[in-house]
Amino acid sequence: MTRETGLEHLTLLHVSPPDLVTIAAEAGFGAVGLRVSPATDDERPWPVTPGSPMLAETLRRCADTGIAVLDVEAVRLGPRAPDYAPVLEVAAALGARHVNAICDDPDLGRLSDQFAALAEAARQYGVRAVIEFMAYRSVRTLEDAVDIASRSGSGGVLVDALHVQRCGVSIPALRSVDPALLSYVQLCDAPLAGQTDEVREARYGRLLPGDGGLPLHDLLDALPGGLPVAVEAPRTGGDDGDLAFAARARRAVDSVVSR
Repeated sequence: MTRETGLEHLTLLHVSPPDLVTIAAEAGFGAVGLRVSPATDDERPWPVTPGSPMLAETLRRCADTGIAVLDVEAVRLGPRAPDYAPVLEVAAALGARHVNAICDDPDLGRLSDQFAALAEAARQYGVRAVIEFMAYRSVRTLEDAVDIASRSGSGGVLVDALHVQRCGVSIPALRSVDPALLSYVQLCDAPLAGQTDEVREARYGRLLPGDGGLPLHDLLDALPGGLPVAVEAPRTGGDDGDLAFAARARRAVDSVVSR
C-alpha cells in the first residue's frame, strides 16, 4: 500500500508556511504539517491568524500545488485551559486533518478532560485532535496517550519515531493499539542511545530516516499500512539549501517506507 508522505514544519521551521508548501511540492511530497501556533515559549509565531494575508497565501499555494495539510500545530494544554479557537479556525480553513496537542499539565485527569474538550471542539471544525507522548512532558507513555485519546470520544494518538524509542515503547505494544486511535507517523532517525538533553535532541538532534539506528522498518510494520508518514528531522546546518534538504528528506523517507 502506498503511504501518503508529508513534510513536517519542524524540519524547516525557519521557512514560512506558504514557502514550506512550495518547497514540499517541489521536493515531491504530497502533504505538509504547519506550525500555525508556537509549540514553545521561545518560538517566533508565524502570522497565520484567521483572515491574515499569510493564511490566504498559504491557501493559494496549496491550491496551486495540490499539497494537502496533514496537520497543524500546536495546542498547548497546561493547567489552565487555552483559547484554541483561532488554531482550529486556521486548521479548518486549511483543510487540515489533525491538530496536535502538546501536554504540559502534570494532572493527567485534568489534562484528559481538557483533551476531550479540545477533541470535541476540533470535531465541530472537521479536524481530529491528536495527542503525542514524549519522555519529557506530562504524557510520557503510550498507555497514557491511548487512555486519554480513548476517553476523548474522537481524538487520536500521534506516533513519533523518536519518542517511541525514548519512551521505551515496544513493537508488540504498538501492534496492540486499536488502529482506529492511530492518526499519522512522524518519522526521523537517531542513535539508539539518547542524548542527555532530551528536549534539545527532539528539536535539534534528529536525523533523516536511515541515517541512525532506530528500528524504523519494525515500527512501520507494527502500524496500519495506510497511516500517513511525515518527516520531522530539522535541518540544522550544512551545505544543503532548504529545497535540497527537503528533496533529500523525501528520498530518505522513500527508502525506508519502500522496504
